[in-house]
Amino acid sequence: MINDKLKVNFCGVEFKNPVVTSSGTYGFGHEYNMFYDVGRLGGLGMKGLTLKPRTGNPPPRVYETPSGMLNSVGLQNPGVEAFCKDILPDVKKFGSKIIVNISGNTVEDYCKMAEIISESGSDIIEMNISCPNVKKGGASFGTDAKVVNEITSQVKKYCQIPLVVKLTPNVTDIAEIARAAEAGGADGLSLINTLLGMSIDIKTKRPRLKNNVGGLSGPCVKPVAVRMVWQVANAVNIPIMGMGGISTWEDAVEFMMAGATLVSVGSANFADPYSAVKIVDGLEKYVEDNKLNNISDIISCVEPF
Repeated sequence: MINDKLKVNFCGVEFKNPVVTSSGTYGFGHEYNMFYDVGRLGGLGMKGLTLKPRTGNPPPRVYETPSGMLNSVGLQNPGVEAFCKDILPDVKKFGSKIIVNISGNTVEDYCKMAEIISESGSDIIEMNISCPNVKKGGASFGTDAKVVNEITSQVKKYCQIPLVVKLTPNVTDIAEIARAAEAGGADGLSLINTLLGMSIDIKTKRPRLKNNVGGLSGPCVKPVAVRMVWQVANAVNIPIMGMGGISTWEDAVEFMMAGATLVSVGSANFADPYSAVKIVDGLEKYVEDNKLNNISDIISCVEPF
């Protein structure tokens, strides 16, 4: 049963509740549907897709850290066309909104994927700009405001559904990057992507990941994520999907108070496969206990000292 008090509008798309799953932590939803009805969630973030299939990085590519994890999975995926043909039809049957994450190494890759996804019946495109720009020396698309503006404006031309730009936290000024994406035509923003981290095995004197470095996620990054969501919410006029260490309904409330409309559950899914649906239940009780007309009443309600 849908609780109308949990409904939120994100980029013109109505979600039954603000709880969604983070790309790369939920597969395509099938595994988690063995634990509970994933259709109870507001949206499902699809595993990151590339134009062509990828096998990902060699193992070891995941390592648990204090209050988090490092990963360098390397975007293992079946490719965008196989996803649309063989996977998406089943995923749509779950009844949650579909957020398709895309990654590329050239602007042309992103544009082609945006065109394909727009015609697939998906609801939102999430563009991961933490990828290396092979035509500009390998630096991440998302670390230069001018490049962010350019790629967003180019990809937007091929989008018939909302385009959400996923921001990397590995920058000096997250608000500057957010404003650049907004100016480029982004309908919304998602943040934060993983922080760059590393762990070394002191016995072997080698990194614990084959790729040497990886993305750090989990509760350990939450304070950074909340700060960045708050900064971005005060810098732009487009909605935010907040993520980074959300494990409980209290975390979700904190992110919404900082400025997020949607709250995305990532690494917590590995620790507790029920975490996302527990957050839905928690938010439902929170709304009733606090006699809110709608959960959206708390968005950006934080009052700085």
